[in-house]
Amino acid sequence: MTTSVLAIDDSATIRALVTQTLENAGFDVTTAVDGQDGVDLFQTRRFDAVITDINMPNMDGFGVITAIRQNNVNPRVPILVLTTESGQSLKDRARAAGATGWIVKPFEDTALVNVLRRVTLGAG
Repeated sequence: MTTSVLAIDDSATIRALVTQTLENAGFDVTTAVDGQDGVDLFQTRRFDAVITDINMPNMDGFGVITAIRQNNVNPRVPILVLTTESGQSLKDRARAAGATGWIVKPFEDTALVNVLRRVTLGAG
């Protein structure tokens, strides 16, 4: 079965890049335009992984991580943060909220695919 990924980012360009990269690697990708949209979509089906930006309107990435971890729907799903931010305090805050990993934009296609494969080992 195909590994399904929910990618949450307010940038249409990043959503397109992530979708193209992951679909080319065989992932099934669903995108959300902001944090609230992502949390709403997360309730609709079972995803094997979530990728979220930090700085977004309506709900930031920290809110996304917290909402998913506190929900009864698949709360142990791997969550990767994909952002331009690289500060250690932000990484620590994301990790404390329940993030699985952190990737800084711009991302390398192969690195993103490899990290996703590693955190979803056995998924799908």
